[in-house]
Amino acid sequence: MKGKRLSARAIACPILACPALAWAQGVTLYGNFDQYVGHIRSSSGAHITGLNDGALLRSRLGVRGTEALGDGMELKFNLEAGLNADSGSAADGKRLFDRQAWIGIATKAGEWRVGRQNTEIFLIGNAIDYTDRTTFGSVINNFGVPSRFDNDISYRSPRIGGASVVLHYALPENGAANQTPRGNRALVQFAVDYTREQWRFGYAGLQASPNDVTATVREKIRYHNVYANYRYGKGTLYAVFVRTNNATAHANGNTAGSILSNVASPDNHFAGTDPNAGRYYNMWQLSADYRIAANLRVGALYGVIRDTSGGVAGARGASIGGFYDLSRRTLLYGIAARMKNAPNAGFRFGGSGAPSANLAGDDVNGRRLTGLQAGVVHKF
Repeated sequence: MKGKRLSARAIACPILACPALAWAQGVTLYGNFDQYVGHIRSSSGAHITGLNDGALLRSRLGVRGTEALGDGMELKFNLEAGLNADSGSAADGKRLFDRQAWIGIATKAGEWRVGRQNTEIFLIGNAIDYTDRTTFGSVINNFGVPSRFDNDISYRSPRIGGASVVLHYALPENGAANQTPRGNRALVQFAVDYTREQWRFGYAGLQASPNDVTATVREKIRYHNVYANYRYGKGTLYAVFVRTNNATAHANGNTAGSILSNVASPDNHFAGTDPNAGRYYNMWQLSADYRIAANLRVGALYGVIRDTSGGVAGARGASIGGFYDLSRRTLLYGIAARMKNAPNAGFRFGGSGAPSANLAGDDVNGRRLTGLQAGVVHKF
């Protein structure tokens, strides 16, 4: 994402005070706007149309910076706030920097970060499918993706021989009402990524524990993602497999939801009271894209969600899409998607860019859904 250097006089003196001039030289303001017109229609006959935020990239405003510390070390930080650009409101009314808020030290041996951070599952979106694992067009995105967690300590190794490793250890909030009496039950992540010539392979996963105070179901929540892609000439082939139990019931009027919050609420824990934690889903997707011209890329996808419990609560879907670069920083896009729920499933076009007034209940459960999106992204 492209940013803009803040001048020391414009920012450091009025806001950070003049003694911070030298430090402020490494500060960058960045962000993007993403607005789309979306239409969703159910086989029940219900439909919605509206202007929404963030089919590809949720609108945001961020500040990041670096400071050279010598001996090959560098201090880094990132503060990022999500926006609803269609209304001008904050994406999360309870947080100022809901997307990222971390500081770190980069060394020759790797990089350490502490704070609110994106998950590796979220960050590998460009290796998952032609949509970057966003929009209505990604079946895995419509299931729900663990995206960011609080109190997170992470380590990123340098890339050696094409491979890199990332570890995360996210603690509960000290003194929180739902603190576990038997000590900190951390949310852990592990990821490995390997690139060689046209190939890219990797794994990203996490595991979270139930809250000891409330749990009657002891099953941990797990999310495993294995992916591969191959760049061929002017396009890329994508394959991904996901196995997870992070989903609530999908029948009897209930729409798909997550047992463990995808954005660290509350406290990197989950209540441990939902028996659906014992229900595992296997998901796979195959997709491809192709650059027809220097500024025009098209893609297609097919994916399946399978309920391994035999509860007939899966789904399948497909999409096609196009992306046109108006300039280096402005992109037009269009997506057409279909999804078919099994009799006991209630998945819908979701993700962070889904409309706030979405279809639900009998308009989703066991239904066929059609989704259309047309929008623009501008980065600055």
